[in-house]
Amino acid sequence: MSYDDPRLAVIYDIDNPDGPDHDFFRRMANEHHAADIVDLGCGTGILTVTLTGPGRAVTGIDPAPAMLDQARNRPGGDKVTWVQGTAEQITPGSADLVVMSGNVAMHILHEQWQTTLENIAKGLRPAGILVFESRNPESRAWQNWNDELGERDTPVGRLRESLATDPPDEDGVVVMRCHNEFDDGTLLDVDQRLQFRSHAQIVQDLAAAGLVVDATFSDWSQQPFGGGPGQPLMVFLAKRP
Repeated sequence: MSYDDPRLAVIYDIDNPDGPDHDFFRRMANEHHAADIVDLGCGTGILTVTLTGPGRAVTGIDPAPAMLDQARNRPGGDKVTWVQGTAEQITPGSADLVVMSGNVAMHILHEQWQTTLENIAKGLRPAGILVFESRNPESRAWQNWNDELGERDTPVGRLRESLATDPPDEDGVVVMRCHNEFDDGTLLDVDQRLQFRSHAQIVQDLAAAGLVVDATFSDWSQQPFGGGPGQPLMVFLAKRP
């Protein structure tokens, strides 16, 4: 989904607030004593700014200018280095920790996924870690991602919206068709694509990029992932040897 429209960037924080997932990423940063952190796909920086602290350098990378504008202007935004782009912008050998939150990993499709992992691996220092989540395709979450036209008040005015989701294609890509009607009569229809990958596939992809999975959790409290439809979330912790 493109968040280049400034109105969608404003609404993003409402739909993606701080919570247990952000607590987990902050905990990883602290437990691994990360001094140099990259938040890849940082969005509006709601998590990114909370990763800052004494003795830390934090970089937020995102392809959408409107999202980065929100990030720069939020409290604490001046403590982060904001970069427009992708994993290619990670300086080789510069990071102790790379984070991808909020389904960022699933937004990276097809061959770009492997390229991203390779760039992350290059960007990590030896023993540096990558932490991200992905949804377990066995849980078939996309079946619940359909909403009839409804209305709500937002900081950018009254919004009428609906959501229709196509089932996954042969590559596991689900298309969410998001319809937005704003107060001024503007219609904004955007497609959000998420690629579902199995646990085995992700482990294989990480290995091909030179990263080793240390653990996979089934929730943000770090319970182990064992597979099956009853565990919809997969949280990966991978390390560069």
